[in-house]
Parts: sequence; C-alpha cells; structure tokens
Amino acid sequence: MCSSDLESQPHHMEPHLSESSGVRDFVFGFGDGINTSLGIAAGVGGADVSSNIIILAALVGMFTGAKAMAVQNYLAVKAQRELLKSEIAREEWEIENKPNVERQEIEDIYKAKGFEGKELEMIVNKITSNKKVWLDTMLTEELKLNVDVVGNPLKSALRMFVAFLIGGILPIVPFFFGHGYVPIIIAIGISLSTSFIVGAMKSRLARTSIIKGGLEMAGLGTGIALIGFGIGTELANLGIIDV
Repeated sequence: MCSSDLESQPHHMEPHLSESSGVRDFVFGFGDGINTSLGIAAGVGGADVSSNIIILAALVGMFTGAKAMAVQNYLAVKAQRELLKSEIAREEWEIENKPNVERQEIEDIYKAKGFEGKELEMIVNKITSNKKVWLDTMLTEELKLNVDVVGNPLKSALRMFVAFLIGGILPIVPFFFGHGYVPIIIAIGISLSTSFIVGAMKSRLARTSIIKGGLEMAGLGTGIALIGFGIGTELANLGIIDV
C-alpha cells in the first residue's frame, strides 16, 4: 500500500458506510414487518375465522410492531451515537494533550500493517499533520468505530417504520379479496417471493451469495408462517378459541 492509496481510502470507505445503515434499517424493518404480519395472518387464519378478523388483527399487529421497532431503533442508534461522541471527545483530548502518545499509536498501527522505515515515517507525518484525519484514523483503526455506520437516530427510526409497514402490508392484501385457506397460501407465496428478493439484494450489496441470502430470508418467513398456522389450528381444535 502506497501513500496515495492511504489518502484515497476515506473517500472509498465513506459511501459504503453511509449505505450500510440504510440497508440495515430497510432489511430489518421489511423482514420484521412481513414476518410479523404473516405470522399473525397465518395464525389467526389457522383458526378458520373471517377475513375481517384476520385483517384487523394483522393491521393492529403491523402498526404496533412498526411503532415499537421504530422507537427501539431510535433509542439504540441514539445510544450508539452518544457512545461514539464520548469516544471522539476522549480521542480529541488525547491528541491535544498527549500528542506523542497518540503519534506512537499511529506508528504502531501502520507498523503492524507492514510499513517501516521512511515510508512509515511519511505516513505517520501525513496523518498527524491534519487533526481531523488523525482523529478519524484513531477512531477507525484503533477503536474500530465510525459514526456513519451507526446513522442518524431519527432517520433510522423513520426508515425502520416505513420498511416495516411496506413489508407488513404485503401478507395482509390477499385477505381483502378472499376467505379461507386460499388467501393464506397466497400470502405465504407473496411473502416468500418478496423476502427472497430483498434477501438477494442485501447479499448482492454485501457481495455474498445471492441465493443463500434470498433463501435465508425466505426460509425465516416460511418457518414463522408454519408455526403461526399450526398454533392457530391447534388452539381452534382444542376448543381454547371458540370460532
């Protein structure tokens, strides 16, 4: 790795890190939404109740789940950002008050990467000549932290909420147009196909197996649907729920 490569690294990394928080929120929100609604629809539908009851139960679960996920995501991201800010403040103080110690840490980091001699000295001088670059390097290389990975709490909550609703409404749609087991089968089919597509897209961005990513996400939805349907059917058969 030469000095020009080093200088170009931040410009290469930032877009990926910024994208990752948005992708994470959408995948988690969509996956939780579609699986929550599918589980409720299949579970209540397994008790052989009217489509109106299934729709009502699924919609209540969808909006409640979306709100809960958004709030939890907001609090989680906010807590992570506060932690990062405290680490940033500490590193800034150390750079100002213990520059020799921090400079040695930069040298140790790049020595461990295989740099030595004049090349190592040039890299250390380049980094420590700019306090922002110095701080960013300490955060990413020493502490393995980056604010962009965490994202904005409010934006993350909104993305989670919207993604949950998008995923959540899909398994409910068939029950507006039918009754009995047919809408359940259609809902499972819609959920499986869309989950596979989202899982495949996520894997493509992560540069992992598209088929594996799609099957993992679709398989999770299948399992939830079967469990929900089984519970609903069994409760109805046992007479615990009077339908």
